[in-house]
Amino acid sequence: MKFFLIPLCALLVTAASVQAQWVDRTYTLLQGWNGVWLAGDASYTTVEELFSKYPEVLEVWRWNPDPDETAFTTTPSTPSTNSEEWTVWKSDHSEQALTQMIGNSAYLIRCNSATSVKINQLAIPPAATWLISGANFLGFPAVSGTPTMSSYFASFPSASTTVLAPGAQIYKYNGGELSNDDPNKNPLLVSAGSERMDPNKAYWFQIPTVGNFTAPVEYELPSTSGLAFGRSLTAITAGVTNRSTSTMTLTVSVEPSAVAPEFQTLVTGPVPLTRRIFNSSSNSYTETPITAPFTVTVPASGRLNLDFGVSRAGMTDSSLYYASILRIKDAGNLTDVQLPVSAQAATTAGLWYAQVKVTNVQNAQNPSGGSTTSQPFPLVFLMHMDSDNIGRLLSQAFVGKLTADGNPLGIALEESGILGYTQSDVKPQRYVAPQLPLTPRSYQALSGTFATGSTAQWSIPVYFDDPTNPFVHTYHPDHDNLDTDFKTKLESGDESYTVNRTCSFTFTSSPPDGSTISGWGTTVLGGTYTETLTGLGGTAPPPPPVTTPPTPADSKFLTVSGTFAMRRISEISEISDFKP
Repeated sequence: MKFFLIPLCALLVTAASVQAQWVDRTYTLLQGWNGVWLAGDASYTTVEELFSKYPEVLEVWRWNPDPDETAFTTTPSTPSTNSEEWTVWKSDHSEQALTQMIGNSAYLIRCNSATSVKINQLAIPPAATWLISGANFLGFPAVSGTPTMSSYFASFPSASTTVLAPGAQIYKYNGGELSNDDPNKNPLLVSAGSERMDPNKAYWFQIPTVGNFTAPVEYELPSTSGLAFGRSLTAITAGVTNRSTSTMTLTVSVEPSAVAPEFQTLVTGPVPLTRRIFNSSSNSYTETPITAPFTVTVPASGRLNLDFGVSRAGMTDSSLYYASILRIKDAGNLTDVQLPVSAQAATTAGLWYAQVKVTNVQNAQNPSGGSTTSQPFPLVFLMHMDSDNIGRLLSQAFVGKLTADGNPLGIALEESGILGYTQSDVKPQRYVAPQLPLTPRSYQALSGTFATGSTAQWSIPVYFDDPTNPFVHTYHPDHDNLDTDFKTKLESGDESYTVNRTCSFTFTSSPPDGSTISGWGTTVLGGTYTETLTGLGGTAPPPPPVTTPPTPADSKFLTVSGTFAMRRISEISEISDFKP
């Protein structure tokens, strides 16, 4: 029997997005209106808090591009609180719809005097989406003050609908009030041939096109978390595409992360990143620690892969977090990209999604018999291992940004513990083990860890009045635990019985069915499963689990067995506000 794992899109979303790599950016703002491009993500705090030290900032407007609206014809869009394309915060609290600043987004900031604003932000890969709406308010990862727009966009398709086409209009904000009549108009029409790119500025473009051009050199990464090795990955590949018609030489260096903001996970130190180079003679990779910048050459209109690894030899404490910035600049002084890198010590800590396939059933009254199921019976479990190697079964779990101070990414047992869809830029996820009672929310393991050769065991009482009890049928008068008046509650044993489940997971070094599963023992754990059920014969219910599993006291206990495999949903080692 080949073991099959159901694909979960949510695993890819939440597994690597736990921590952050930080950069500090300073924005020079003039009196009046300024166009700002926020390359990193600052949604860890509120707009109110970000600008609390800058009384000069009066308003912040975020541009929400809408492909169904035409907001740019011959002049840039005029900000209006009545437009869905703008979300606004004002220091006088007359507008408070904008609560957080997300990355790769354009903002208008109005000041009553010139100032410099420093924003600590999460590094994320650059991205830009060009819409055919006629209005594009965008910024780019250019080398500050060096390339002209014409040289930066030279590799953008040169048809009549591009940035450099005759008559194309590009505007920037240069301070002052919004005006179309003043000689120093704000925003001001600029010339692509002379305007020097500023990575902290956002520009208006009038281009009826759709695309994703970000830079002459672009990068493909596994997720917005960049090179996120987490606790288990040993190698990550970054794809590099040269969109220009000239050979590009890139300088790659590793820089330290900035200090994490308050309430965010502390950065212990830099990631011990390695460079992996494939040796065709030995058909293997050689790994070299990155201790100094190195260069690579990307052919014109070509592509190559940069392979990276991590050396965890010095990572002994699983609670510590390591972060760096992978900085890549091209020799033509066009682009300057900062990519996030993160890693932790290899442990099994985190939230796991386990799938069981029951294939054998044995009745206590016929110990020498037993039977094989006609087809595997599926069971689903949620398991969590914390940093102290304490394993728990969970009836449900919510993964997302917590409601706690700083809104860090985390795991909660109650939906009220995480921000909802409209409050967070991170999509919250709910996971449920439908065969477990919803109360209590968790069960601590009686023994074992998630290690090869170990058996993790849980005892789960399913009380006679629990909705998941197999004897209970809410709408059947003989199994609703109510007397004939449909009001008086009956006792255990009258219509239903308390069942106790003792679930054992034994971890093996390879798939027990003899199949081959990539990542077994690291990204995939599994082995054999055994469950003993007592109380099915209506005998006295076993006591709640304390320190040892119950011994079957009746002659009608049932044992089922099979195999299991599990993948990690999240590497977060602690459950928010957990109470045993």
